[in-house]
Amino acid sequence: MKVLATLMMALLPMFASAAEPVWIDVRTAGEFNGGHLAAATNIPHGEVSERVPALVEDKDTPLYIYCRSGNRAGIAKRALEAEGYTNVKNVGGLSDAEHLFAEMQAQ
Repeated sequence: MKVLATLMMALLPMFASAAEPVWIDVRTAGEFNGGHLAAATNIPHGEVSERVPALVEDKDTPLYIYCRSGNRAGIAKRALEAEGYTNVKNVGGLSDAEHLFAEMQAQ
């Protein structure tokens, strides 16, 4: 019984830090309305520093950011990293996000 309790205590931090990823589409509202990843929240790239903290409190949460080509996602990534977010990934464009999301769901 002690072994089981010790094992559970050792594994608990791994499960506690396994936050669900957050998908953010940093394109304009018009682009977002034209088609987007179903799991994504639309926050235009110029607003991420102000709006993401209300959406994501834990700065270690995986953030997957995409736009049309990856350029605006790169700008948003740098802005979030400057705010202390540690796990931000520029996925590229919408099709890249769709492909990665599908891969992640298949696992």
